[in-house]
Parts: sequence; structure tokens; C-alpha cells
Amino acid sequence: MSKNEKERLETSILPLKYVDAVEDVFHAILAIALLIIGIGAFYFSIERLLTTTPFFPNGMIQGVNDILFIVIILEILRTVISRFTDGVYQLDKFLIIGVIAAVRHILTVGASLTLQTGKSDEAFERAIYEMGLNALIVVALVFAIFLSKSAHRNK
Repeated sequence: MSKNEKERLETSILPLKYVDAVEDVFHAILAIALLIIGIGAFYFSIERLLTTTPFFPNGMIQGVNDILFIVIILEILRTVISRFTDGVYQLDKFLIIGVIAAVRHILTVGASLTLQTGKSDEAFERAIYEMGLNALIVVALVFAIFLSKSAHRNK
């Protein structure tokens, strides 16, 4: 045991093995909750997909939006599960979740621009700014993923 580990053990109020065990149990509960939320979201997405009229384009757009939401939930679940195997949260996974969320928002705003008629000029400009900002966020997150992968390769 190194000197730093001994100091860390000696300065903690509770033994670290108990803190780690409680943290693991809490993460397991969170993972189960995320799985249940994902299953519930899938069920309601299918139900909404079958009942939305007209199916084209409203139902299809809502279906894509719901599927991307479920993918986000599953990626968060994967991140929580990987914490058990690696012991840490991985930056790349959170960056990927951010890219998916930003793309989902771009698709939602784009679809609303396409479907809605009679939008005011101010609302149209705001939607375009939102899409542009989200596109910049996607580019920044993809660049961050590239930097992260490059840093891992150089180790």
C-alpha cells in the first residue's frame, strides 16, 4: 500500500470499503431505474407511434425523436454500468451522449420548421439560431471526442 493510500485511509471518517460498497449499491439501483425508464419509454414510444395521426410525417418524426431519447437513456445506462468495470466514468461516453442529444434537438427543430406553417419571422429566426448553435455544439463535441481518443492512443 502506498503512502498516499494510507493517508487517504487514515483521514476518512468511514472505512473506504464501506463507502465504496454503498456507492456500488447506489449505482446498481440507478442502473435498474434507468433500465426501467428505458423500457417504459420504449413502450410509450410504440404506443404513440401507433396512435399518432397522421402517421406521415407527424408519427414518423415523433418516432425518430422517441428512439433517439431511448438511445440517450441506454447510453447513460451503459456509462453507469461501465463505471462498475472500470471504476471511473469515461469522458468519451458523456461526449457521445451530448452529440446524440444535440442531433436530436437539431432534428426536432428542423421537423417543426418543416411541419408548421405561418411561423412568424422571429420564431423562424430563433429556430435557425437554435439549429446553428446545436450544430456548433455537435462540431465541438466531435472535436472533443477526437482529442480524447488521440490522448488515449498516445498513452
